[in-house]
Amino acid sequence: MKLSARNQLAGTVTNINEGAVNGIVTIDVNGTPVSATISMASIRELGLAPGKAAYAVIKATEVMVGRGEHLCLSARNQFPGKVVNVERGAVNSIVKLDVLGGNTISATISNAAVDELGLAAGEDALAVIKATSVMVGVD
Repeated sequence: MKLSARNQLAGTVTNINEGAVNGIVTIDVNGTPVSATISMASIRELGLAPGKAAYAVIKATEVMVGRGEHLCLSARNQFPGKVVNVERGAVNSIVKLDVLGGNTISATISNAAVDELGLAAGEDALAVIKATSVMVGVD
């Protein structure tokens, strides 16, 4: 699978909470659950079921970055880790975090946010992703 999305996390489906239109798919990525809210039609078309290999796919622009272990937010996916790299651009930066047992999550955030949060290599940080921002892929 080749995609432009920077974040492609391999794992195994552990649970599907079915609704009338959407379902919440839980993918285990190195022992950490990643939640994705997708349509029931997509769940059926992808053949998703517990035990099936799948990818949690997240665009870098959908990843928020915070400080701390866990924030009181409605976002289902909060992954503590360490900043690996900050690549500054004219307006935005790409912040890479080591999370989920050795996976890297990239976030595109403003340079102002990088400065306000004091993000730099080696610093603790938190990747925050709404379940509705997680796509699911299969081979």
